Amino acid sequence: MKYMLLLNTAESTYANMNEAQMRDLFAAYTSYTEALRKADVYVDSNRLRPVASATTIRVADGKTQVLNGPYAEAKEQLGGYFLIDAPDLDAALTWAARCPSASHGAVEVRPVWQM
Repeated sequence: MKYMLLLNTAESTYANMNEAQMRDLFAAYTSYTEALRKADVYVDSNRLRPVASATTIRVADGKTQVLNGPYAEAKEQLGGYFLIDAPDLDAALTWAARCPSASHGAVEVRPVWQM
């Protein structure tokens, strides 16, 4: 079954890191991705641009509203994702716990509802 691991972290976490810390974090994500690939559960992943670059669309009463930035204020922002194909939820949760985002934010695990 496919699971989306949604990586939520406060953007300020990265802004407050020095160059060495950023290198270490990048290396941790590289190692994590390699582990997913070796276990043959990796499907896809990507980072997202900062939340300030987001545009939110809502349609209310037939009228489209366009809002620059995120619609909701939040302590943590969605910064990226991993899409994995794991045998069950327990395996997906184990992979989520190993993700670097779990130690400096949160990883939301959602089963993919195949259409």
